[in-house]
Amino acid sequence: MSTELSFATTSRPDGALVLAVAGEIDMSNAAAFASALASAHSDADSFIVDLTRVEYLDSAGLAVLFRHVDHAKLEAAPLLAPVLTIAGLDDITTIQ
Repeated sequence: MSTELSFATTSRPDGALVLAVAGEIDMSNAAAFASALASAHSDADSFIVDLTRVEYLDSAGLAVLFRHVDHAKLEAAPLLAPVLTIAGLDDITTIQ
């Protein structure tokens, strides 16, 4: 059974592309997450991944983030930020 996940792409007033993600990211929908990140990257050389509405992120989701970290800055809620830090993403990209 697939876990609910949604995406929305917007632009900030400064022109930055934002991929907003909501729901849970796990192995059942990691491919959809990867596709959304690839699409955002095709629209902009660098972009922001807004994870503030992500309630759960497993290793499959982390693996997808690592593949796109050269082009993405991450925004995370206090609940998710420690997971990203423990995984080491804070060493290779910006996490807000």
